[in-house]
Amino acid sequence: MNKEEARRRSSKLGEEINYHNYRYYVLDDPVISDYEYDTLMKELIELESTFPELITSDSPTQRVGAVPLDEFTKVRHTLPMISLADAFDVSEMKEFDQRIKKILNYSHDIEYSAEPKIDGLSSSLTYENSVFVVGATRGDGTEGEDITQNLKTIKTVPLRLIKHEGGLPVRLDARGEVYMKKKDFSALNKERLANEEPLFANPRNAAAGSIRQLNPKITALRRLNMFFWGIGQIEGIPVKTQWEALQVLNRWGFKVNPLGRLCHNLEEVLDYFKEIENKRDELDYEIDGIVVKVNSFEMQAALGMTTRVPRWAIAYKFPARQATTTIKDIVIQVGRTGTLTPVALLEPVSVGGVTVSRATLHNQDEIERKDVRIGDKVLVERAGDVIPEVVKPIPECRTGEEKIFMMPDLCPECSAIVVKEGAIHRCTNISCPAQIRESIQHFVCRSAMNIDGLGAKIVEQLVQNKVIHDVADIYYIRKEDLLELERFAEKSATNLINAIEESKHPSLDRFLFALGIRQVGIHIAKLLARHFGSLENIKNASEEQLLQVKEIGPETANAINAFFKEKKNLTTINKLLQGGVVVPSEAPVRTDDTLEGKTFVFTGGLTSLTRQEAEESVTKRGAKTSGSVSKKTSFVVAGEDHGTKLDKARALGITVLTEEEFLKLIEK
Repeated sequence: MNKEEARRRSSKLGEEINYHNYRYYVLDDPVISDYEYDTLMKELIELESTFPELITSDSPTQRVGAVPLDEFTKVRHTLPMISLADAFDVSEMKEFDQRIKKILNYSHDIEYSAEPKIDGLSSSLTYENSVFVVGATRGDGTEGEDITQNLKTIKTVPLRLIKHEGGLPVRLDARGEVYMKKKDFSALNKERLANEEPLFANPRNAAAGSIRQLNPKITALRRLNMFFWGIGQIEGIPVKTQWEALQVLNRWGFKVNPLGRLCHNLEEVLDYFKEIENKRDELDYEIDGIVVKVNSFEMQAALGMTTRVPRWAIAYKFPARQATTTIKDIVIQVGRTGTLTPVALLEPVSVGGVTVSRATLHNQDEIERKDVRIGDKVLVERAGDVIPEVVKPIPECRTGEEKIFMMPDLCPECSAIVVKEGAIHRCTNISCPAQIRESIQHFVCRSAMNIDGLGAKIVEQLVQNKVIHDVADIYYIRKEDLLELERFAEKSATNLINAIEESKHPSLDRFLFALGIRQVGIHIAKLLARHFGSLENIKNASEEQLLQVKEIGPETANAINAFFKEKKNLTTINKLLQGGVVVPSEAPVRTDDTLEGKTFVFTGGLTSLTRQEAEESVTKRGAKTSGSVSKKTSFVVAGEDHGTKLDKARALGITVLTEEEFLKLIEK
């Protein structure tokens, strides 16, 4: 690319990025995914690195974010709130580490402070003489919007610092991320759907839109949270490292992320990244990577900044989970209970490192509320192992050729009549081939009977060739039956027969889950197994007895009771048992309510039992567990190498138990 071509391209990129900044920061309504935005920004940075003379004062690379809204008073940051450079793979992290060592002329390992990168809105809160006086958004990095009253509605924002023996600062700029929990985001979007209001694309959008409401009463209803990750200006207390900053913030009453870690070299940072990525779906808030900072403030000062970002920090990002694509068509998928689910066929797009070509649309009501049409450009999302879903359409991209979708009156699999039950459309034919296939696929999945080799295509082949008609037939398959089919040779047939044989001894909860009882997922199946101890006890349980199991309500109790009253289901179960399946019986797990209403937080490692065993020991006694310390916490159990949770517990006056004290408590 010559200079003139680069000038035209950089000008176009600047216009695009500024438009998307406006959509994201001002309107809280993005029309592209984070990954696509990062790609545009990365291309512009590379162009300007090659042709520095193309850099202009209004280039998106020369500022952090968008201009504040006029409706808010502007607040000038004492120290700039800077954005971070991004890394997307190990090689870029190694370059970051090597660059730091080269600038510092340092041959030893660099110590880093690392934390999960919260998907929220960055804000700075100023405290004078321990009292919260003003809070602002990051804005363009130099000036932000005064959102003091809205921040005061967040319960995790201290209005006055907690006294501590180490003293309190005369003035402090505490910086952090305003965010919304996943469950609160989901509830908010459901409410907006019901009110026919535009949906938020993700929890970060929802948090940004909520904290920047002109009416604080609306913000107060949005259940926002905040994690604090750093210090701007501070007077009166010397702080020498980022890790120390996190500890003192926690002591002064600020919520810091308990998953933060002090890493002694790059290898520990890379291990930490993998660990956090594996925990990502367990968290009740969204993260999109980790933030890595050189721990020493003295080193940070020596490293300084480029024109746009600090040299001492970087955001190491996970693969993107949202992307934009086009709906080519909408088809119907019939499930094991006869539910008709509309599925969008998409132009293939990479989401979270996986190529996605299908996404669920849930039901007709959802399609109508979101106003999704065939031919629409849409934002799609993939989180964990959940099937990708369409978040929202992008009406600005419509051409007028898009088509409105309607559910069929007849089942596309068997032509039986379709009925609507609430929001669900259901096929009325219990012998529908699709229902049979789906129930078998559910029965053999990993969380159920775990029969390796019985994938969707093999199941469909066995059903089509009438080798099996229901789940019980699986245990009557002969090798000779398989050898007559395509795709099967001696070895593959033998492997499948062996896998079926190995599956004949499931645990009680796996067997219950495999049966496909409506309302009974893995968790409820475990509760039933623990409470009743045997299949026979569950089969004979009345609705009243089922309701005695914690977390089982009337709808679930009715579904379980109805399942075991149906003669066809009992016939299938007997056929499974006659086919060699052995379902174990065990004494029901003794439960009590001695810890009813208590909340436990565990920190550090225990020597006599695992974290999972410790948590189960209190939950079966009626208690709850939490990953963070709050005023609602009853006990903090401190093991070896405990973290900052212990300091927070002591500051709040919460009872702290040693491992020995905890064991005595659960033995009572």
